Amino acid sequence: MRMFWVRLTLAAAFLLPAAKAIAGEMRVDRILERFEQANRWRDHVMIVAHRAGGLREGKTRYPENSLAALAASVVDGAEMVEVDIRRSADGVFVVMHDSWLDRTTTCKGEVALRTLAQLRECHLVVEGTGEATEEVVPTLADFLSAARGRVLVNIDNKLDRHDFPAMAAVARELGMARQVVIKENLWNEQRLAGAVELLRRAGKDIHFMPIIADDAVRDVEFAEAVQSALPSHAMELINWRDGGELLTRTGGPLFSTRMRAAAVRGNWHIWANTYAIVNKPGGFLSGGRGDELATLASLPAESWGFWAERGATMIQTDEPGAAIRWLAANGYRVPYDGDDIGIAARRTASIN
Repeated sequence: MRMFWVRLTLAAAFLLPAAKAIAGEMRVDRILERFEQANRWRDHVMIVAHRAGGLREGKTRYPENSLAALAASVVDGAEMVEVDIRRSADGVFVVMHDSWLDRTTTCKGEVALRTLAQLRECHLVVEGTGEATEEVVPTLADFLSAARGRVLVNIDNKLDRHDFPAMAAVARELGMARQVVIKENLWNEQRLAGAVELLRRAGKDIHFMPIIADDAVRDVEFAEAVQSALPSHAMELINWRDGGELLTRTGGPLFSTRMRAAAVRGNWHIWANTYAIVNKPGGFLSGGRGDELATLASLPAESWGFWAERGATMIQTDEPGAAIRWLAANGYRVPYDGDDIGIAARRTASIN
């Protein structure tokens, strides 16, 4: 009887079936436990919804970086959503990928030339169809408030790196510092030193994640130096697609046995990116093994499964729902306590 009422409460809180919900603060606390304790959860692949997760099965269902996409990704069971941040003419942080409004809203022109009040007149559109929605450009505070207690938020800063402390302050004012993960591209000692100073000003209560790409870094030693200077719970590793190789066979120099050993020693997650980039080859950030391979070619084992087998315990994707279902069905996800997501799927055989 007690479990019945618990499940009923969860469903009411999220307007979801009980099988697809982890309640309020309990949900984010459980996600944080898995994020902050990588070694305890090496058998679970966490999913990050790219630009909040607008795609479903190859089709854009929600505007990118929208509150609707955020809500859908929570329903799917994603542990984190990634969003892009810019600033209005009057200094307010807003959630927007492009510097121009033309592609993703009903407005035209540069984001930075409009005040927040003017941006509020811009409705988000569903890319591809051009369908205008009721949702307007959200502020960072809007987005974080909607994510409170439900999912972690990964901030992709499209501004200057020195804006991070002010973004951290927005999260801190909302009591959400621990829910936020900021990230920075690092490729040499100078960049690393700058990141150390940046994090000193941003505050230790904000999670930081370094990004390392194999066009500039090809050895584990730099990753270990980064982890020593800036202890992190995850490291985003990029395997640039080599034009001479259709699909990476190894995952590139960063997805090595030595890197996996370093991740275990440091108790941090290896993060892979399978999302698509417009006007770039499929799997541009994942050696060709991206979402297109998983969905359009119906070969998820060669994309999401490939990266999970090479040590990735976090995958950023445009297809959070499909990725979660496949990973759960194939034993790469562990259901959360009191949550049935993935249990039925794991009982279903997969031919992929």
